Amino acid sequence: MTTSAALAAALAGLTLGLSLIVAIGAQNAFVLRQGIRREHVLAIVAICALSDIVLIGLSIAGTGVVIDAVPWLLVIVRIGGALFLAAYGVLAARRTLRRQTEVLTVDTAPDAASRRRSLLAAVATCLAVTWLNPHVYLDMTIVGSLANSHGDARWFFGLGIAAGSVLWFTTLGFGARALAPVFARPLAWRILDGAIALVMLTLAVLVAWPLFFSR
Repeated sequence: MTTSAALAAALAGLTLGLSLIVAIGAQNAFVLRQGIRREHVLAIVAICALSDIVLIGLSIAGTGVVIDAVPWLLVIVRIGGALFLAAYGVLAARRTLRRQTEVLTVDTAPDAASRRRSLLAAVATCLAVTWLNPHVYLDMTIVGSLANSHGDARWFFGLGIAAGSVLWFTTLGFGARALAPVFARPLAWRILDGAIALVMLTLAVLVAWPLFFSR
């Protein structure tokens, strides 16, 4: 394998990774909200990036073949993912309609217990929006097949996808704080939560749709 072939595979992976990740979805919406609130951003970005790296490695190693061979696994993921997305969307809708809306504030001295509960809740939600998304496993099949088409350079292809994931989530999570002045007003939070609710509920319907209307 030549250096040029490895570089070409890595660049192809980077392009594919960004095209798959940079889209409005449950995971990106959650990262954006955490970034605006400046809550546990490093932990959330790390979980998203590391999860993608693990999934990329598994897809190249052949997990996509397992999913094709055992289709009922994807059915279970679809059911769990649709229920979670619907619940998250309802919660976002409730925040939109709530009379007392939040404003962006920074607690200068949160107690340790509150910070620990907040971190655990954020981590649990991040893991759910990442691993309960059935589209992730569909993407794994695509990534695995395209990676293996590069032959010996397939892991460089995966490295490119991983680099795109790290770049995107770092930019989204830490760049979102630039929007903080806008979200100092309750109306901005209502608009954001309304958009998140719409995205989540729409995704829930799209995820569940094949379970009832597949041919």
